[in-house]
Amino acid sequence: MVSANQLTILRMAFVPVFVLLVVYNFFAGALAVFLLAGVTDLLDGFIARRFGQKTPLGAFLDPIADKLLLVSSFILLSLNALELSVKIPLWLTITVIGRDVLLIVSVVIINLTMGRHLFPPSIYGKATTASQLLTVLLVLVTNALQVNIPFLAIVFYLTFALTVISGLQYLVRGIKLFEYNQEEV
Repeated sequence: MVSANQLTILRMAFVPVFVLLVVYNFFAGALAVFLLAGVTDLLDGFIARRFGQKTPLGAFLDPIADKLLLVSSFILLSLNALELSVKIPLWLTITVIGRDVLLIVSVVIINLTMGRHLFPPSIYGKATTASQLLTVLLVLVTNALQVNIPFLAIVFYLTFALTVISGLQYLVRGIKLFEYNQEEV
C-alpha cells in the first residue's frame, strides 16, 4: 500500500515535470499533471486520516508540496516569455507570493522569539487556497483547450481579494499572539 508521505513526495516530484511541460508549451500535459497532483493531495490526506498515517514529516511536507506547485504555477503562468493565450496577471502573482513571504517571515519570527507555534489554516486561508487553485486550473484549461472563459477576470479579482484578506487575517493573528505573549512577560 502506498503511504500518505509517499504521495506527498510524488506530488513534489510532479513540480519539475509541470514546469517543463508549461515551458515547452505542452499545456494539456501540464493540466493533466496539475490535476494528478490535486488527486494525490486528496489521497494523501485521506490515507493519513483513514489509516492513521499522520506524521510530523507529512505535516511538514504537505504544505510545502502545495506551495511549490502553486508558486511555480503562478510564476510560470504570468510570464510574458511563454506562448500563453491567457496569463495570470503579474499583479496577482506578486500579491500571492508577497502574502506567502509575509506569512513565512512572520512564522519564523514568532517561532524564533516565542517558541514553536502552529498556525492552523483559517477559513479565509482555505478559501484563498481554493481560489488560487481555481485560478491556475482555469488558466491551464484556457491554454490547453483554447477556450474562452468569460468570468476569468472575476476569478482573478476574487483570488486577489481573498489573498489580501487572508494575509491580513494571519497578520492580525500573529500580532495578537505577540501582544498576548508580551503581556505575560
